[in-house]
Amino acid sequence: MFDAATGHSRRRTFAIISHPDAGKTTLTEKLLLESGAIRLAGQVKERGERRRTRSDWMEIEQKRGISISSSVMTFEYNGLILNLLDTPGHADFSEDTYRTLTAVDSAIMVIDAAKGIEAQTRKLFEVCRLRDIPIITFVNKIDREGRDPLEILDEIIEALALDVAPLTWPLGMGTDFKGIVSVSGDGPVAMTTNARSRKEFDSLDDFMMGSGHLEDRVLGPAIEALEIARSSLPSFDLKSYREGHMTPVVFGSAMREVGVRDLLDAICAFAPPPLPQPAEPKPIEPAASEVSGFVLKIQANMDPNHRDRVAFVRLTSGVFKRGMKLKNVRTGKDMKIAAPMFFFAREREVIEEAVAGDIVGIPNHGTLSVGDTLTEGSDISVTGIPSFAPELIRRVRLPDTMKTKQLARALSDLAEEGVTQVFRPMIGSAWLVGVVGALQLDVLTSRLDVEYNVPVALESAGFETARWVAADDPADLTRFIESNRGAMALDRSERPVFLARNSWELSYAQKTYPAIHFLTTRNRG
Repeated sequence: MFDAATGHSRRRTFAIISHPDAGKTTLTEKLLLESGAIRLAGQVKERGERRRTRSDWMEIEQKRGISISSSVMTFEYNGLILNLLDTPGHADFSEDTYRTLTAVDSAIMVIDAAKGIEAQTRKLFEVCRLRDIPIITFVNKIDREGRDPLEILDEIIEALALDVAPLTWPLGMGTDFKGIVSVSGDGPVAMTTNARSRKEFDSLDDFMMGSGHLEDRVLGPAIEALEIARSSLPSFDLKSYREGHMTPVVFGSAMREVGVRDLLDAICAFAPPPLPQPAEPKPIEPAASEVSGFVLKIQANMDPNHRDRVAFVRLTSGVFKRGMKLKNVRTGKDMKIAAPMFFFAREREVIEEAVAGDIVGIPNHGTLSVGDTLTEGSDISVTGIPSFAPELIRRVRLPDTMKTKQLARALSDLAEEGVTQVFRPMIGSAWLVGVVGALQLDVLTSRLDVEYNVPVALESAGFETARWVAADDPADLTRFIESNRGAMALDRSERPVFLARNSWELSYAQKTYPAIHFLTTRNRG
């Protein structure tokens, strides 16, 4: 595919975030098309043989037309190696998205030109802000009727408290759309109408004063709006962008491949190389010589014919070589990495070397879990990879009791992936599953049926929410558990969990047992 042995400074690892239906999957495809990673538009969505290059590959994703799992794609552009993580767009999968964002150094925020900033976009932006992830904004679908570009920029400024610096400007919208013009820098600029039409000008002023532009019914108002933007908005500042205070903005249309090249160029020019990774006892520096990394995602059955299981590991330091032995800090055991892979959706290629910033696929059979830290020997643990307290809890009913062992294995697999949380009540034998959003329940039952041949029914468990419990004094925790065994369960890591029937019961327990910590999140790994 390419030479992976070059240094980490040539890596750009980024995620794409958006509200559902903003055009994220289409943009992903067109980024790959522009870079040469695929040759035909539509390969990400085709059926049959071409479906092997599809980023939305899970059966339920294909039926519903949404992204649920986070796809990882590695490709080369302008001498840099880009690792693109395509996050779930649906709000019910915010936990998977949050974990994905722990593994990137920058993000692309996709906004629908007609709808502006939507609810899920705002939530994902706040996650990026918590982690100081710099963002490039792509305002998509400008070839359709949409809001005034100045209004969109104002909304970004006011709603997200970000400075904005346009890199391209739309020339009309909807039926009047004539293309975009690059507006950053003092050198030559390009006017792009579609993927095959790109006209160069010596400067932006040269374009703006072009023959008949100001008198044109569409170009005249567009140029006037551009003049307002140039006079009222700050120039792009790299330091401000990388600190998370400014977002460069690319107006474009992923469907028409307009602005895609500008976006790729912006990623290469501005997005930071691998950054230090938060960890205990100290952050991991990407230039450190010892190899380290962490598991951001596990996906089972990407190839149903082989029942494979792949851990996606973000390398955080060192030069990783095929055949190395790395220690799983959680278990203390070494594992030999015999067949590490780079991915393009379902395409995969075994690699010899990788460096900090790369996302490496490691086949394994249940030895790795999301949040695990791998090192050459040091006891370093990456932090900030959370599990959230579930908002929906269901009891699993297995119609065919002969499949009890298969169910246990399947639930363990899916819990390790982060699809669901699995609880075993201290009293009773039925499995309980907990999720953040209702769509996760559909994914759970669908995958149990399709991938594991274990059809199940989910029933009300009588509990509304769950909290991990802990105490400074182990005796306090023991007393609490013994007094509430009917409402206690263990998660897959044997941590005690309190199950509450409603918010009042949770509040009562918190007041009655002040020495107990009721936790809404816990660190994975």
